Amino acid sequence: MTENCLPSTHGVPSQSEGDINSSPQRKAWQNSALDAPTRALLVRDSAAFLHQSVSTPCLNGIAKADGIWIEDTAGRRYMDFHGNNVHHLGYAHPQVIAAIKSQLDTLSFAPRRFANDRAVALAETLNAHFETLTGAAGKVLFTTGGSDAVEVAIKLARIATGRFKTLSFWDSFHGAGLGASSVGGESLFRSSHAVGPLLPGTEHVAPFGCYRCAYGHAVDARGQPDLAQCKLACANMVRYVLEREGDVAAVIAEPARAVPFLPPPGYWAAVRAACHAQGTLLIFDEIPTGLGKTGRFFAAEHDQAAPDIVVLGKALGGGVLPIAAVIARAELDVAGAYAFGHYTHEKNPVTAAAALATLQVIQSEGLVENAAQVGAWALERLHDMKDRHPLIGDVRGRGLLIGIELVADRVSKAPAGDAAERVLYAAMSRGLSFKTTMGNVLTWTPPLITTRAQMGAALDILEQSLHELRVP
Repeated sequence: MTENCLPSTHGVPSQSEGDINSSPQRKAWQNSALDAPTRALLVRDSAAFLHQSVSTPCLNGIAKADGIWIEDTAGRRYMDFHGNNVHHLGYAHPQVIAAIKSQLDTLSFAPRRFANDRAVALAETLNAHFETLTGAAGKVLFTTGGSDAVEVAIKLARIATGRFKTLSFWDSFHGAGLGASSVGGESLFRSSHAVGPLLPGTEHVAPFGCYRCAYGHAVDARGQPDLAQCKLACANMVRYVLEREGDVAAVIAEPARAVPFLPPPGYWAAVRAACHAQGTLLIFDEIPTGLGKTGRFFAAEHDQAAPDIVVLGKALGGGVLPIAAVIARAELDVAGAYAFGHYTHEKNPVTAAAALATLQVIQSEGLVENAAQVGAWALERLHDMKDRHPLIGDVRGRGLLIGIELVADRVSKAPAGDAAERVLYAAMSRGLSFKTTMGNVLTWTPPLITTRAQMGAALDILEQSLHELRVP
């Protein structure tokens, strides 16, 4: 590429999805924490891969992963409370590994036009979960990644409704594909300055997020809204746009934002009613929040919300293999004449075996219940910690989807981004890994196997790291 073809560097998008990879804080931590072989590995990585925000440069090198632990190339171990939300079972769960090995010896691949038992069994299992959630029969398609699954859901909604518009939310993340980026709300992924025009008809509104309500309404000390005062302004805006547009194919949303923010009571019931009134489908992206992360199998269960389409991914492959799923009401099976989700590995028996083993482990080990119990205990401790640390402006979460928002001042709620980075690297130095989102939110998404003792150790590390910031 010649120099005059290089993209301009002005208009760089703001960071929201994760840590800032090239900050002075990160460089300082790497200079003190990484040994020479690890630095050499990171140089090789940087030279071999195309660079992109959130991925480059890498933080560290990893050599092993087992249970809730990752081990770097220098032998240091960290509790992984990030894991890209793939490690619900922890890493290298023996039942998943055994299922994969057994399937490799039996049937390692199935050409797309042949049926195989593992793929059918997985589809039947997920359809049963969908029916429990919605009360309606479901049908499924598999893809190799969540972003592709979102694309399939969008196309199915377009075909089923005869419309092309979508309504989604600023600050949301639905994947890196063109369609998924278009319905997403993060400038890191959807900047037209970088990639050019996105899909037409992708309308957006402000998301729910009571602590930072886009409509200016206040919350109490526990971050709860006054519904009598706010009257669900965020949900009413969805209804308003659907009524004004009149021809929106689908609303696509995370039922609980993975930042995280939780919907106010009654939010999804109001949105569901607005969708029904306008003939608009409701698509829930449960890629990071499904399969038990919030203490229910689907995050939508907390709000008694019945979507028309659900998208799953990330943890579905047991933290080993990539697989995602689109589950739709059976009545939406209207696109048989079109190849709208025809992927080479759509019915791969090995990835299906991994997913079936994952679902079996979640059930047999009571991991949904464990997430609910350990998460509730952690949130109570975090609220107590908030009373002792003015830096903590808000604590929110469900199950093992937890956010600790740091602010410079509780009245103005000015984000404490620098402090969040300092806490992150102080915790890393003590053996705890997580990520920051929106610049100032410490986002914890630990495995569902996390015990109360392990969570207690992580909370102790957080408190020590917060205390370190207060010492002159």
